[in-house]
Amino acid sequence: MFKKFTAIALAAAALGASAAHAGNVLVVLSDESTLDLKAGKTFQTGFYLNELMQPVKMLLDAGHTVTFATPTGKAPTLDKGSVNAMFFGGDQAALEAHQKLLEQLRLTDSANSPVISLARVEQQGYGKYDAVYVPGGHAPMQDLLTSAALGKVLAAFHQDGKTTALVCHGPIALLSAMPDAKGFTMKLAQGATPTQPKWIYSGYKVTVFTNDEEEASKGQLGGGEMKFYPETALVKAGLTFSKAPNWQGNMVTDRELVTGQNPASAPLVGKELLARLQK
Repeated sequence: MFKKFTAIALAAAALGASAAHAGNVLVVLSDESTLDLKAGKTFQTGFYLNELMQPVKMLLDAGHTVTFATPTGKAPTLDKGSVNAMFFGGDQAALEAHQKLLEQLRLTDSANSPVISLARVEQQGYGKYDAVYVPGGHAPMQDLLTSAALGKVLAAFHQDGKTTALVCHGPIALLSAMPDAKGFTMKLAQGATPTQPKWIYSGYKVTVFTNDEEEASKGQLGGGEMKFYPETALVKAGLTFSKAPNWQGNMVTDRELVTGQNPASAPLVGKELLARLQK
Protein backbone atom coordinates (compact mmCIF):
# COMPACT_ATOMS: atom_id res chain seq x y z
CA MET A 1 0.00 0.00 0.00
CA PHE A 2 2.81 2.40 0.91
CA LYS A 3 4.55 1.79 -2.41
CA LYS A 4 1.37 2.56 -4.33
CA PHE A 5 0.76 5.71 -2.27
CA THR A 6 4.34 6.88 -2.81
CA ALA A 7 4.10 6.51 -6.58
CA ILE A 8 0.83 8.48 -6.63
CA ALA A 9 2.26 11.18 -4.38
CA LEU A 10 5.34 11.58 -6.55
CA ALA A 11 3.24 11.98 -9.67
CA ALA A 12 0.94 14.48 -7.98
CA ALA A 13 3.80 16.54 -6.60
CA ALA A 14 5.65 16.79 -9.92
CA LEU A 15 5.46 20.19 -11.63
CA GLY A 16 5.77 21.59 -15.13
CA ALA A 17 4.48 19.44 -17.96
CA SER A 18 0.89 18.99 -18.95
CA ALA A 19 -0.73 15.59 -18.55
CA ALA A 20 -0.82 15.25 -22.33
CA HIS A 21 2.96 14.91 -22.41
CA ALA A 22 3.49 13.05 -19.14
CA GLY A 23 5.44 9.84 -19.44
CA ASN A 24 6.37 6.95 -17.20
CA VAL A 25 10.10 6.26 -16.95
CA LEU A 26 11.41 2.99 -15.54
CA VAL A 27 14.60 3.56 -13.55
CA VAL A 28 16.57 0.35 -13.01
CA LEU A 29 19.19 0.13 -10.29
CA SER A 30 21.40 -2.62 -8.94
CA ASP A 31 20.50 -4.76 -5.93
CA GLU A 32 24.16 -4.92 -4.96
CA SER A 33 26.21 -2.91 -2.47
CA THR A 34 29.61 -4.46 -3.26
CA LEU A 35 31.65 -5.23 -6.36
CA ASP A 36 33.75 -8.40 -6.49
CA LEU A 37 37.32 -7.61 -7.49
CA LYS A 38 40.28 -9.80 -8.42
CA ALA A 39 41.99 -11.94 -5.77
CA GLY A 40 38.82 -12.25 -3.69
CA LYS A 41 38.72 -8.56 -2.74
CA THR A 42 35.52 -6.50 -2.67
CA PHE A 43 34.65 -2.83 -3.02
CA GLN A 44 31.77 -1.11 -1.21
CA THR A 45 29.66 0.67 -3.82
CA GLY A 46 26.11 1.32 -5.02
CA PHE A 47 24.57 4.01 -7.24
CA TYR A 48 26.03 7.50 -7.69
CA LEU A 49 23.87 10.24 -6.22
CA ASN A 50 24.08 12.70 -9.10
CA GLU A 51 23.76 10.04 -11.79
CA LEU A 52 20.46 8.91 -10.35
CA MET A 53 19.00 12.10 -8.94
CA GLN A 54 19.84 14.73 -11.56
CA PRO A 55 17.81 13.00 -14.31
CA VAL A 56 15.14 11.88 -11.82
CA LYS A 57 14.64 15.42 -10.51
CA MET A 58 14.39 16.73 -14.07
CA LEU A 59 11.74 14.13 -14.88
CA LEU A 60 9.67 14.78 -11.74
CA ASP A 61 9.92 18.55 -12.10
CA ALA A 62 8.61 18.20 -15.67
CA GLY A 63 5.57 16.23 -14.53
CA HIS A 64 6.64 12.73 -15.51
CA THR A 65 6.16 9.60 -13.43
CA VAL A 66 9.21 7.64 -12.30
CA THR A 67 9.04 3.97 -11.32
CA PHE A 68 12.07 2.47 -9.57
CA ALA A 69 13.05 -1.18 -9.92
CA THR A 70 15.90 -3.54 -9.05
CA PRO A 71 16.28 -7.17 -10.16
CA THR A 72 14.75 -8.58 -6.96
CA GLY A 73 12.98 -5.51 -5.57
CA LYS A 74 15.61 -4.94 -2.90
CA ALA A 75 16.24 -1.32 -1.90
CA PRO A 76 19.38 -0.03 -3.67
CA THR A 77 22.46 1.31 -1.92
CA LEU A 78 23.90 4.81 -2.24
CA ASP A 79 27.64 4.94 -2.88
CA LYS A 80 28.74 7.26 -0.07
CA GLY A 81 31.70 8.41 -2.12
CA SER A 82 29.28 10.10 -4.51
CA VAL A 83 27.87 12.42 -1.85
CA ASN A 84 30.19 15.22 -2.88
CA ALA A 85 29.51 18.68 -4.31
CA MET A 86 32.14 18.13 -7.02
CA PHE A 87 29.63 15.91 -8.82
CA PHE A 88 27.23 18.86 -8.86
CA GLY A 89 29.66 21.34 -10.34
CA GLY A 90 30.89 22.34 -6.89
CA ASP A 91 27.40 23.55 -5.93
CA GLN A 92 26.75 22.54 -2.31
CA ALA A 93 23.14 23.74 -2.48
CA ALA A 94 22.49 21.51 -5.51
CA LEU A 95 24.02 18.56 -3.70
CA GLU A 96 21.77 19.13 -0.70
CA ALA A 97 18.65 19.59 -2.84
CA HIS A 98 19.18 16.28 -4.65
CA GLN A 99 20.08 14.53 -1.42
CA LYS A 100 16.87 15.82 0.16
CA LEU A 101 14.78 14.53 -2.74
CA LEU A 102 16.41 11.11 -2.40
CA GLU A 103 15.45 11.09 1.28
CA GLN A 104 11.87 12.07 0.42
CA LEU A 105 11.63 9.20 -2.06
CA ARG A 106 12.79 6.74 0.66
CA LEU A 107 14.49 4.84 -2.12
CA THR A 108 17.22 3.36 0.08
CA ASP A 109 14.89 2.66 3.03
CA SER A 110 14.80 -1.14 3.20
CA ALA A 111 11.43 -1.12 4.99
CA ASN A 112 9.63 1.57 2.97
CA SER A 113 11.33 1.78 -0.41
CA PRO A 114 8.97 2.17 -3.40
CA VAL A 115 11.25 -0.09 -5.46
CA ILE A 116 9.64 -3.02 -7.27
CA SER A 117 11.25 -6.10 -8.81
CA LEU A 118 11.86 -6.57 -12.51
CA ALA A 119 9.55 -9.58 -12.33
CA ARG A 120 6.80 -7.21 -11.21
CA VAL A 121 7.65 -4.86 -14.08
CA GLU A 122 7.17 -7.75 -16.49
CA GLN A 123 3.83 -8.63 -14.87
CA GLN A 124 2.65 -5.05 -15.27
CA GLY A 125 3.63 -5.12 -18.94
CA TYR A 126 6.52 -3.26 -20.52
CA GLY A 127 4.04 -1.22 -22.53
CA LYS A 128 3.30 0.77 -19.38
CA TYR A 129 6.68 2.51 -19.70
CA ASP A 130 7.88 5.10 -22.19
CA ALA A 131 11.61 4.98 -21.43
CA VAL A 132 14.13 3.18 -19.24
CA TYR A 133 17.09 4.72 -17.43
CA VAL A 134 20.06 2.99 -15.77
CA PRO A 135 22.41 5.16 -13.68
CA GLY A 136 25.94 4.22 -12.74
CA GLY A 137 28.13 3.65 -9.77
CA HIS A 138 30.08 0.40 -9.86
CA ALA A 139 27.12 -1.71 -8.68
CA PRO A 140 25.77 -2.52 -12.20
CA MET A 141 29.10 -4.29 -12.82
CA GLN A 142 28.07 -6.83 -10.18
CA ASP A 143 24.58 -7.87 -11.26
CA LEU A 144 22.88 -5.86 -14.02
CA LEU A 145 25.28 -6.99 -16.74
CA THR A 146 24.02 -10.59 -16.45
CA SER A 147 20.44 -10.03 -15.27
CA ALA A 148 18.12 -12.09 -17.46
CA ALA A 149 15.18 -10.02 -16.23
CA LEU A 150 16.83 -6.79 -17.35
CA GLY A 151 17.72 -8.41 -20.64
CA LYS A 152 13.99 -8.95 -21.26
CA VAL A 153 13.30 -5.28 -20.51
CA LEU A 154 15.98 -4.07 -22.91
CA ALA A 155 14.87 -6.46 -25.66
CA ALA A 156 11.29 -5.21 -25.36
CA PHE A 157 12.33 -1.56 -25.44
CA HIS A 158 14.62 -2.23 -28.40
CA GLN A 159 11.83 -3.93 -30.33
CA ASP A 160 9.49 -0.99 -29.72
CA GLY A 161 12.15 1.68 -30.29
CA LYS A 162 11.68 3.14 -26.82
CA THR A 163 14.37 5.34 -25.35
CA THR A 164 16.97 3.34 -23.40
CA ALA A 165 19.35 5.61 -21.46
CA LEU A 166 22.37 4.60 -19.38
CA VAL A 167 25.15 6.59 -17.69
CA CYS A 168 28.74 6.01 -16.54
CA HIS A 169 29.00 2.31 -15.51
CA GLY A 170 25.31 1.89 -16.34
CA PRO A 171 25.90 0.97 -20.02
CA ILE A 172 27.51 -2.30 -18.91
CA ALA A 173 23.91 -3.40 -18.29
CA LEU A 174 23.44 -3.63 -22.06
CA LEU A 175 25.29 -6.94 -21.93
CA SER A 176 22.27 -8.47 -20.18
CA ALA A 177 20.53 -8.54 -23.57
CA MET A 178 23.13 -10.94 -24.97
CA PRO A 179 22.18 -14.55 -25.71
CA ASP A 180 24.80 -15.71 -23.16
CA ALA A 181 25.70 -12.73 -20.98
CA LYS A 182 27.07 -14.88 -18.17
CA GLY A 183 29.36 -16.86 -20.44
CA PHE A 184 30.61 -13.71 -22.16
CA THR A 185 31.41 -11.88 -18.92
CA MET A 186 32.96 -14.99 -17.37
CA LYS A 187 35.49 -15.16 -20.20
CA LEU A 188 36.25 -11.46 -19.77
CA ALA A 189 36.88 -12.00 -16.06
CA GLN A 190 39.20 -14.90 -16.88
CA GLY A 191 41.22 -12.72 -19.24
CA ALA A 192 40.09 -14.76 -22.23
CA THR A 193 38.81 -13.30 -25.49
CA PRO A 194 35.11 -14.14 -25.83
CA THR A 195 33.52 -14.81 -29.18
CA GLN A 196 31.84 -11.65 -30.42
CA PRO A 197 28.11 -12.42 -30.56
CA LYS A 198 25.47 -11.19 -32.95
CA TRP A 199 22.91 -9.45 -30.76
CA ILE A 200 20.42 -6.59 -30.67
CA TYR A 201 23.00 -3.85 -30.05
CA SER A 202 25.69 -5.08 -32.45
CA GLY A 203 27.31 -2.07 -34.10
CA TYR A 204 25.50 0.53 -31.97
CA LYS A 205 27.46 3.65 -31.08
CA VAL A 206 27.94 4.03 -27.32
CA THR A 207 30.06 5.52 -24.59
CA VAL A 208 30.74 4.40 -21.02
CA PHE A 209 33.17 5.18 -18.18
CA THR A 210 36.44 4.82 -20.04
CA ASN A 211 39.50 2.69 -19.40
CA ASP A 212 41.49 5.91 -18.94
CA GLU A 213 39.02 7.11 -16.30
CA GLU A 214 39.14 3.74 -14.57
CA GLU A 215 42.92 3.91 -14.42
CA ALA A 216 42.86 7.48 -13.13
CA SER A 217 40.41 6.62 -10.34
CA LYS A 218 41.48 3.08 -9.41
CA GLY A 219 42.95 4.34 -6.13
CA GLN A 220 39.45 4.36 -4.68
CA LEU A 221 39.43 0.55 -4.92
CA GLY A 222 41.82 0.38 -1.98
CA GLY A 223 44.48 -1.55 -3.84
CA GLY A 224 42.00 -3.86 -5.50
CA GLU A 225 41.63 -4.42 -9.22
CA MET A 226 38.48 -4.78 -11.29
CA LYS A 227 38.04 -8.03 -13.18
CA PHE A 228 37.54 -6.06 -16.41
CA TYR A 229 36.66 -2.55 -17.49
CA PRO A 230 33.31 -1.67 -19.08
CA GLU A 231 34.88 -0.02 -22.13
CA THR A 232 36.78 -3.20 -22.92
CA ALA A 233 33.64 -5.29 -22.44
CA LEU A 234 31.48 -3.19 -24.76
CA VAL A 235 34.12 -3.02 -27.47
CA LYS A 236 34.59 -6.81 -27.36
CA ALA A 237 30.81 -7.15 -27.56
CA GLY A 238 30.87 -5.42 -30.94
CA LEU A 239 29.76 -1.92 -30.03
CA THR A 240 31.29 1.20 -31.59
CA PHE A 241 32.88 3.18 -28.78
CA SER A 242 33.62 6.90 -28.57
CA LYS A 243 34.89 9.03 -25.71
CA ALA A 244 35.69 12.55 -24.56
CA PRO A 245 38.64 13.57 -22.36
CA ASN A 246 38.52 12.31 -18.77
CA TRP A 247 35.68 13.72 -16.64
CA GLN A 248 34.24 15.81 -19.48
CA GLY A 249 30.52 15.41 -20.08
CA ASN A 250 29.84 13.27 -23.14
CA MET A 251 26.64 11.78 -24.51
CA VAL A 252 26.26 9.44 -27.49
CA THR A 253 22.92 8.70 -29.15
CA ASP A 254 22.14 5.95 -31.66
CA ARG A 255 18.54 5.12 -32.50
CA GLU A 256 16.76 4.38 -29.19
CA LEU A 257 20.01 4.19 -27.24
CA VAL A 258 21.36 7.12 -25.19
CA THR A 259 24.61 6.64 -23.26
CA GLY A 260 26.65 8.98 -21.05
CA GLN A 261 30.35 8.58 -20.31
CA ASN A 262 30.75 9.65 -16.68
CA PRO A 263 29.09 11.49 -13.76
CA ALA A 264 29.35 14.82 -15.62
CA SER A 265 27.24 13.31 -18.42
CA ALA A 266 24.14 12.68 -16.27
CA PRO A 267 22.57 16.14 -16.87
CA LEU A 268 23.08 15.73 -20.62
CA VAL A 269 21.31 12.38 -20.60
CA GLY A 270 18.54 13.77 -18.38
CA LYS A 271 17.86 16.58 -20.87
CA GLU A 272 17.83 14.13 -23.76
CA LEU A 273 15.31 11.95 -21.90
CA LEU A 274 13.07 14.98 -21.39
CA ALA A 275 13.31 15.99 -25.04
CA ARG A 276 12.39 12.50 -26.25
CA LEU A 277 9.43 12.23 -23.86
CA GLN A 278 7.98 15.44 -25.28
CA LYS A 279 7.91 14.09 -28.84
